[in-house]
Amino acid sequence: MAHVPPSPLPLPLPLRPIRRRTLGAAAAAAGLLTAGTTLPAAAHGRARPPAPFPRAHAHNDYEHPRPLLDALDHGFGSVEADIWLVDGQLLVAHDAVDLDPARTLEALYLDPLAARVRAGRGAVHRGYGPDFQLLIDIKTPGDATYRELSRRLRPYRALFSSASRGRVRTGAVTAVISGDRAARAPMEAERVRYAFYDGRPEDLGSGVPASFIPLISANWTSLFTWLGSGPFPEAERAALRRYVGAAHAAGQRVRFWATPDLPGPARDAVWRELLAADVDHLNTDDLPGLAAFLRQHD
Repeated sequence: MAHVPPSPLPLPLPLRPIRRRTLGAAAAAAGLLTAGTTLPAAAHGRARPPAPFPRAHAHNDYEHPRPLLDALDHGFGSVEADIWLVDGQLLVAHDAVDLDPARTLEALYLDPLAARVRAGRGAVHRGYGPDFQLLIDIKTPGDATYRELSRRLRPYRALFSSASRGRVRTGAVTAVISGDRAARAPMEAERVRYAFYDGRPEDLGSGVPASFIPLISANWTSLFTWLGSGPFPEAERAALRRYVGAAHAAGQRVRFWATPDLPGPARDAVWRELLAADVDHLNTDDLPGLAAFLRQHD
């Protein structure tokens, strides 16, 4: 298929100093530690686990041999699960042909995360702050699927960040709802939410607060032509930094999908530019590859 150049970015905003305020800001203000903060070694000399990578996002996490656990072993701070509402159950799969009644959201993610947080004394990555994201991508109609998801999250309310009347309580895990856009209406109608909404570029600068949209996600190829070969065009580099700056000024994080993900110089070049622009989440299916890159570069 011929490549169609993307439309110009609709963000002719001036660069400005970035003031970062994420869902973890309340915890930081209260003196709590965030992920990546180094703590002193325990008095009895037990070695602390390596610092996790809050930027690392496991795309299609459920397709790994050990969903969630492989990502956690590599220190990832964010994982993605696609869900389908089937006969009242929330099943995890990328395509309908792969649906399995045993692979429920509870079995693959909610129960293991609850056990992990109990063992980790209130954190997914023990010894580090409450800064773990569960991105839930809705594949079936968003209204009905989210209503069922909301019911399923409530028994785990102690695990999750919540929002009520614009005020956010930060939990060990922050659920962010992506996928079918029809989930937005029932989310906005809730008095107390245990999940947040994954925005799109058109939500940037809309005035919707980070207490509802803490994350802005976009298809990289819909905004940029560069895929890592040759120099990054200066106009696109400037546009990327305006985009990230606008999100951060609103207290929102940034993620791109459809970035190059095959090992090699092109992928590394894109990842380096994303780090330089302070993009919050780097998307990958290659867990060891991104972990090794961040260990060297971040």
